[in-house]
Amino acid sequence: MKQLDMFREIVIDNFAGGGGASTGIEMATGMSVDIAINHDPAAIEMHKINHPDTEHYCESVWDVDPKEACRGRKVGLAWFSPDCTHHSRAKGGKPVKQAIRGLAWIAVKWALAVKPRVIMLENVEEFKDWGPLSNEGKPIDVMRGRTFQSFVKALESLGYRVQFKLLSACDYGAPTIRKRLFMIARCDGKPITWPEPTHGDPQSPQVQRGKQKPWKTSSEIIDWSIGAPSIFNRKKPLVQNTMKRIERGLEKFVLNESKPFMVPDENKAAFLISYYTEQSEKTVRGISLNSPLHTITAGGNRFGLVTAFLTKYYGQGVGQPLSEPLHTITTRDRFGLVAVKTNEYQITDIGLRMLQPHELFAGQGFPCNYNFNIGTKSDQIRRVGNSVPPPFADALVRANLPEMCAESSRYAVSV
Repeated sequence: MKQLDMFREIVIDNFAGGGGASTGIEMATGMSVDIAINHDPAAIEMHKINHPDTEHYCESVWDVDPKEACRGRKVGLAWFSPDCTHHSRAKGGKPVKQAIRGLAWIAVKWALAVKPRVIMLENVEEFKDWGPLSNEGKPIDVMRGRTFQSFVKALESLGYRVQFKLLSACDYGAPTIRKRLFMIARCDGKPITWPEPTHGDPQSPQVQRGKQKPWKTSSEIIDWSIGAPSIFNRKKPLVQNTMKRIERGLEKFVLNESKPFMVPDENKAAFLISYYTEQSEKTVRGISLNSPLHTITAGGNRFGLVTAFLTKYYGQGVGQPLSEPLHTITTRDRFGLVAVKTNEYQITDIGLRMLQPHELFAGQGFPCNYNFNIGTKSDQIRRVGNSVPPPFADALVRANLPEMCAESSRYAVSV
């Protein structure tokens, strides 16, 4: 058994999942979290591979006794990322379960049992609307936020100062716009500190003056070595809705965009070779380049011009340009890369493929040396969709627990 250091404060990651929060904490502290808890064996397996020094509990958070797990050690930080699906507006009008909505109460259990010096909790913005449900499993409008207020008061009654704030991952170096509500509660008398954004809109005064770095974009996480098969010569034709999405995205991000995203020259050749053939040199009927692309010339490049954008299979939008941070990553295969080959006058081919797990993990802000290759592709996408972008945890820990932080980490990333 690992020898315990009874004098060092320990770190706990409840709802640890595949390790997003744990990785961010290690980015800041240089050390693995001491205890990770999750009921999903596949998630724990991924966590074990990437955080072998951590003590793992593959069971419900309610079944773990905080005092027994800590064994007399003081807790410097307890992190909680309870299931957000039954708070999220993405659930639509479907009934929700009070038991899942109530998972956040585990933070109070830990506060009562071992009183962590700092507690951090992550959830969707709608978590603040947490309240009683009707017999049909629907939130009662006039009682929205009642349970949330009781939750906050319970922590305050135990001596914690509590604050909440909505943060965007792209502001801290992750190439995704993912927004989450964060709680910081501390009982050590020190002030709660919200980290200053390190990145911002490229057009903002802070970025223009060099005070912040520009947001990382979705183009930075694309693996251009992976081909995107032509949509016109597939054995199984694409369904009509997918073709409509591509058509709308093509109109918005290529034909009507004054500065469409161009695949970088150093990536263009390999990218094209992998999926374009002589037989695919055809004209897409009904699509012209009379504006604005007619002013762009191939400049003698035999591969022509290649523009690209992302189509997505959720939400109301038609997709997004690659010049922006990636939209929120879900637990399902939802992002498609669309590549458009043109010559000076017309579109000659269109390719489509779904984003792969390694691209999505990069989009979520995981370091390149993180091992996510556990289970099926669907399992991996579910892990990343449920994960906390590591830069969130990194920034929050550095701002509030500088005494626990290190100058370097095996998971350090360039932000």
